[in-house]
Amino acid sequence: MEVTVIDNNVEHALRVLKKKMQREGIYKDMKIHRHFEKPSEKRARKRIDSLRRARKLSRKRHDRVG
Repeated sequence: MEVTVIDNNVEHALRVLKKKMQREGIYKDMKIHRHFEKPSEKRARKRIDSLRRARKLSRKRHDRVG
């Protein structure tokens, strides 16, 4: 990932970098890998994430239709 600093404006470059990292899901990934996760916890988390994505998708489809 690369961000260019224009006119020595480091603060702006940091904001852009943080936004890119958030969009890519790096912060979420770092949070997950901060500590060891048991295989059963990993399965449960993945199942919950899957259900969350499915609900969000069905809401979007319902809003488009209705």
